[in-house]
Amino acid sequence: MAEPSWAELTQECLTNIFSRLTIEQRWRGPMLVCKLWLRAATDSSLFSHFDLEPRFDSTPTESPAWWSPQFEAKIDSMLRSAVQWSLGSLSLIRIRHCSDSSLQLVAQGCPNLEVLSIKSCANVTDRSMAKIALGCQKLQEVDISYCHEISNVSLSLIGKHCPNIKTLKRNFFNTLDPSQQKGIVPDSYLNACPQDVDSEAVAIAKFMPNLEHLQLCFSKLSAKALTLICKGCPNLKYLDLFGCVNLTSRDIVNATSSLENLEIRKPNFYIPRSVFHTERYGHWRLYDERFQTDIFRI
Repeated sequence: MAEPSWAELTQECLTNIFSRLTIEQRWRGPMLVCKLWLRAATDSSLFSHFDLEPRFDSTPTESPAWWSPQFEAKIDSMLRSAVQWSLGSLSLIRIRHCSDSSLQLVAQGCPNLEVLSIKSCANVTDRSMAKIALGCQKLQEVDISYCHEISNVSLSLIGKHCPNIKTLKRNFFNTLDPSQQKGIVPDSYLNACPQDVDSEAVAIAKFMPNLEHLQLCFSKLSAKALTLICKGCPNLKYLDLFGCVNLTSRDIVNATSSLENLEIRKPNFYIPRSVFHTERYGHWRLYDERFQTDIFRI
């Protein structure tokens, strides 16, 4: 008895089979076989989530090529296709290195979006984020880490129009040890890192009262700004302040004293000997307060 041919499978069967593949496997395999397989591999049921983060995480270190216009164009093309094929069903997007161009399409075609992670997007600005805030009002989680062209304006709009925001990730590059990004992230981009982070803190405190999870790694946040956040976000359960050099232990205790059951990742960090200047901080007692010396090494 002859074995059944793949050509005889219905689109529903093929779609079920392709659902067991990763996005990358679908993109490089079934979509290239024939029209029937392409239709099955682009069925809207397969595009409720569009998550490229596992692919990025599988690489030990970032590639300089990821910061090129050519790579950005490829990511934009994939995202636009995913939005088109999803028929409005996309609820999760995790990508990197996209631009305003594709995000504007997300704002128009993803009314059910709940999670948006767009780390390391050099060409995403307040322009597209304003449209995201208006078009994706079901957002619950936003990650705009390492996006230097996004400002407090976007945070204010997202907070105003997306009342269900529970998670915000706004991490910055490690400026204490820039060697981690040297030769990978363009110097011009590293030097353009946002400085007015206290204005962003004001926006968070004023417009995101339901926040439960907040990441601000390597932010130059001030003690006053941290206090504003803690007062404006009484439901915080997790606060990541790793690498926040402007905050002391006393600042953190004072700001978070009213928040019960709050888990805090403190600003512990390692300063390489090459960039450490002892005269800046004076004596060991001050080291202990500023740097949580359980992992402080010189």
